[in-house]
This record gives sequence, C-alpha cells and structure tokens, in this order.
Amino acid sequence: MAAAGCIIGGLSDPMKGLSHEVRYKRAVFYVQTQDMGHEAGYVESLIYKGGTLVTSRKSYYYSLLGSPGLPEKVAQLLKEQHQTVIRDIEIGRFHYTLTPSEEEDGG
Repeated sequence: MAAAGCIIGGLSDPMKGLSHEVRYKRAVFYVQTQDMGHEAGYVESLIYKGGTLVTSRKSYYYSLLGSPGLPEKVAQLLKEQHQTVIRDIEIGRFHYTLTPSEEEDGG
C-alpha cells in the first residue's frame, strides 16, 4: 500500500469507508470501499486507474440486518473487502489494464 487509508464519514458513523492508493509496477490504482447504507444493504469497492473506473465489487449483508453488533459486523466486512481488493491489485489481478510503459517494474 502506498498511502495511508482515510476514514470517510461523520462522527455519528465513523466507519463509512476506506480509500487507498495502491502501486503495481508503474501504475497507480485508487481503491474506495464504502458502506452504501442499511437500506441498500451492501458494501461496495470501486477500483480506479488513471481516473477511469476499472471495476467494482459488492458484498451484500442483508442476512446481517437486525443482528446484534451490526455496525461492527459491517465495519469488518468493509475492511476485509477493502484488503482483498488491495491484495488483488498487488498480485496482478488487474495487470490487463496496464499500458506498455506501466508494465515495467517500477522502483
């Protein structure tokens, strides 16, 4: 991970989302993961490269609604999904998006 994460959200909902810049070879990806709220019932990660959306991932948590400790469970789901996306970038799962100049190993 190249940059520290940012917590997005207000004081009443401090675990609304995370964002990181991730370097792979000479490319920089930006990952933003956020809870879309209980009405939507899912956590979404958006993966960008060069300002262009590469893909997104959603994890639904309808089965958790109404359960004790819901905020903590959603926060854990959010963190796990965010870390999984970062690992996917680091192992080259989005290598297909690289330009020839980005494919060279960066320092």
